[in-house]
Amino acid sequence: MKKILISLAAVSALFVGAAAYAEEAGKAGEASHEANPTHFPIHKPKEMNWTFAGPFGTYDKAQLQRGLKVYKEVCSACHSMKLVAFRTLSDLGYSEAQVKAFAAGYTVPDGPNDAGEMFERPGIPSDYFPSPYPNDKAAAASNGGAVPPDMSLLAKARGIERGFPQFVIDIFTQYATGGPDYIHGLITGYDQQPPAGMTVPEGTHYNPYFNAGVSLKMPKPISDGQVTYDDGAPQTVEQYSEDVSAFLMWAAEPHLEDRKKTGFRVMIFLLLFAVLMYLTKRKVWSNVAH
Repeated sequence: MKKILISLAAVSALFVGAAAYAEEAGKAGEASHEANPTHFPIHKPKEMNWTFAGPFGTYDKAQLQRGLKVYKEVCSACHSMKLVAFRTLSDLGYSEAQVKAFAAGYTVPDGPNDAGEMFERPGIPSDYFPSPYPNDKAAAASNGGAVPPDMSLLAKARGIERGFPQFVIDIFTQYATGGPDYIHGLITGYDQQPPAGMTVPEGTHYNPYFNAGVSLKMPKPISDGQVTYDDGAPQTVEQYSEDVSAFLMWAAEPHLEDRKKTGFRVMIFLLLFAVLMYLTKRKVWSNVAH
């Protein structure tokens, strides 16, 4: 009898210990999940009030010019924009002479010459924004093993999943600025501290708006007062990020305004055509018995 009681006590202690261990493991798992999330971005970027948003949105040329300046003085040190030609800067309000002067400020590879050798020359309007690196391996070697993405289509290539029912609502609101929202959130998200217990790999930087992991190789790209504006706009990270995000949206979709104007005209045409078809039907079949 005594042995049976001892055995029952041992079994009871075993179950209690197992339950306690499971509880502690669960808490540890929850803490680990909270500290090292598996879904990114950790914080979703807020919707900005872009001038080009919506069916009647247009680009603010002054903002685009500021964004170009931010790209040239900051972003172009690491990021290329291979699909954007200098000549298209005339759409931002620059004169032909200004575009030529801007292009000449870059050095682009050309050739071969008569001796069969490649050479470098000042850029001309028909050239495209050159890459700061000769190839991807050189880019990776200069950036801790990560190749900085080309920015030509970045505003259309980046974004986050909106989820249900938001993506349904987006169809009616014509939300199409997920890329600029994401870029703005990423640039302004560097000053935040990671949650306690989160492991940030060495050589990387925490950013809760990054959509591919807990951190990224790119350090904080810009600080207040780094770029001087001539039009009196605030020289803050917030303003810089808005301006360069708008500029990258233009780079990715330079014909956005024309597309919207064409779409509006088509909708007006289809509406008038529908009315005319209805009146024609009434006229043709008015004397026919039904």
